[in-house]
Amino acid sequence: MKNSRKSGMMTRRAFLKRSGAVILGAGMMTGGYAWLWEPRQLEVTRLTLRCPRLPAAFDGLVLAQFSDLHLGFHSRESDISQLAEAIDGESPDMILFTGDTVDSGTDALPKYLPLLSSMQAGLGKFAILGNHDYLVHPDYVVEMLATAGFSVLRNEHKLVKHQGGTIAVVGLDDQIMGRPDPEQGLHGVPEGLFTLLMMHEPDYADTAALYPFDLQFSGHSHGGQVRLPFLGAMLTPPGSKKYIMGAYAIGDRSMPLYVNRGIGETHLPIRFLCKPELTIFTLRAGRA
Repeated sequence: MKNSRKSGMMTRRAFLKRSGAVILGAGMMTGGYAWLWEPRQLEVTRLTLRCPRLPAAFDGLVLAQFSDLHLGFHSRESDISQLAEAIDGESPDMILFTGDTVDSGTDALPKYLPLLSSMQAGLGKFAILGNHDYLVHPDYVVEMLATAGFSVLRNEHKLVKHQGGTIAVVGLDDQIMGRPDPEQGLHGVPEGLFTLLMMHEPDYADTAALYPFDLQFSGHSHGGQVRLPFLGAMLTPPGSKKYIMGAYAIGDRSMPLYVNRGIGETHLPIRFLCKPELTIFTLRAGRA
C-alpha cells in the first residue's frame, strides 16, 4: 500500500513537471514566433472601393499603401526589400506612405534610401510624417524621403492629372506632434474634386469626415501589434483608440477610412496575430 501511494505521488509530480515543460515550451515557441517569424511575414491585403466622385479617367486606379516602417528599431533590409518587391509586383498607379519612417533616430535611414527609391508608381509617390518622425529630425526625414522620390505633404495637397481627369491628394500634419490643418491642406483644391486624405492617426477621421474628403488612409496603430483571440488588440497608442485596423465608414456620409497595420514595430520587436501589411486598393468610379 505504501509503495502504491508513493507511486501515485511520483506520477503526480511527473505530471506537474511535464505540464510545466509544456507551458514553458509553448511560451518559448510563441515568443520565438512573435519575435522571429511573424514580423517577417508581409501580408498583402487587396480591396476594391467604389467612389462616386472619382473621375471616369481614374476608374481602376490602383493604390499601394504602407505605413510605419520604424527604421532603426530592429528593422532589417530584407523586410524593406520584401516590401519593395511586393509593391513592384502589384504595379500600382500611386504609392501612399502614411508616416513613421523612423523610430527614435535617423542613423539607419540613409541605407534604406535605395530600396525606398526603387518603389515606382506612374502617378506619384506620396508620404506624410508620423509622430515618431517628429521625435527625431522631421526636416531631415522629409529631405531623405524627397531624395527617394516621395512628395511629402504637410498640410498641403498635390493635384494628380490623368487622361483629362484630376484628383487631389491631401497630406496633413501629425495629430500628436504637429498641427494638422485641413483647411490649409484643402486650400486651392477645386470644389467638388475627388480628394483623398493621408493622415497618420486614424482617430482623426471623426474630424476629417466634416470636410470634403472622399477617403482617409492612416496607419499609426500597428493593428495593436499584439492581438489575442476574441480580445483583439492588447494596446494601441493615443490617436488610435477608436479605429485600430482595417476598413471603417465614418460619419453621416460614411467616409471610408482604412487603417494599415504597418511594416515595422516599436517598443517591443514583436508581432502576434498581426502581420505587417501592404494594402492594395482598386478604386472604381460611380455608385454600386
